[in-house]
Amino acid sequence: MPKLAVFPKAYMDALCVNGTMKLEQWIDLAATLPIDGLELYSGLLDLKDSHAWGRYRRMIESSGLQMPMMCCSPDFTHPDDGFRADQVEKEKYWINMTAELGGQYCRVLSGQRRPEVSRQDGIRYAADCIRACIPYAKERGVTLIIENHYKDNYWTYPEFAQHADVFCDLVDAIDDPGFGVNYDPSNTLIAGEEPIELLLRVKDRVVTMHASDRYLKEGTWDDLRHEEMDVEGYAQRLCHGEIGKGLNDYDQIFAILQDVGFDGWISVEDGVEGFDQLQRSVEFLRRKLAAWKA
Repeated sequence: MPKLAVFPKAYMDALCVNGTMKLEQWIDLAATLPIDGLELYSGLLDLKDSHAWGRYRRMIESSGLQMPMMCCSPDFTHPDDGFRADQVEKEKYWINMTAELGGQYCRVLSGQRRPEVSRQDGIRYAADCIRACIPYAKERGVTLIIENHYKDNYWTYPEFAQHADVFCDLVDAIDDPGFGVNYDPSNTLIAGEEPIELLLRVKDRVVTMHASDRYLKEGTWDDLRHEEMDVEGYAQRLCHGEIGKGLNDYDQIFAILQDVGFDGWISVEDGVEGFDQLQRSVEFLRRKLAAWKA
C-alpha cells in the first residue's frame, strides 16, 4: 500500500530564503501528523552543509519517519552546453544528498521554457542530461523521478515540459528502470489540461505522486485554458485548495493507480492556508488509503 509523506509547501521562503524556520522545527511540526515520511527540497538552507545531512536523517528517523523523496529543480533546457553540464553536476550533488538522507527518489525536471529553445532541442537537452544522471543515481540506490511540473518557486519561466504532449514525449525518450514519473494532478489543471487523461498516458511509469488540489474562483475550464497556454504565471481564477474539495477526482486517480499496482509514496503539497488545512488534507488521504487497503 502507498505511504504518505508531506512537503513544506507553506514554509518554502521561511526554510529556503529568510531562514525564519529551521528544518528541525519543520520536522517536529510535521511529526505531529499521521504520516510516514517527509519529502524535502534541495534548496533548504539547513541542507547547504553536507556534513549536516546525517544529523537531519537521524532527526527524521528518530521521529518515526523516513525521508523518501528529494524535490530538486535542475534546469536542463538552457541552450548553453556548459550551463547544462553544470546542472548535471548539481543534480548529482542532490542525488548524494538524497542518499545520505535515506531517500529512494530524487526529482528531476526538464528545465525552464525559454522562448529561444525549440521543442525538439528542449526535449533532447533534457533527455541527454537525465540519461547522464541515471547511472550515478543507480549506484547510490536512487531512482530519478520527473514531475509534470508547473514552475519551481524560484524560476523565471514555467516548466518546459509543462504540457502533457511535451511531457509524455520526454518520458518516452528515456526507457530505463532507474527513471519514472512523479505524477501531480494539480499541475495538469494549471496547464489547462485533464489530470485523468495524463495519468492514463503515464500510469505504467508512475512511481511517486504529489497530492494537492485546485479550484476555480470564477469562470470555466475554457477560460483557464485560454489564460494558461503559453503564458507565464498562474491564472488568478485558479486557487490552491484543501485536498478533496477541489477539482481533482481522487477516487478515480487512486482507482487507476491501484489497477497498475502502484505502491509508491504519495507526498502532500498543501497547507498554504494554515497548518490546519494540511492536517485536514492528510486526514482525507488517510481515509482514501484505508479504503485502498480494504
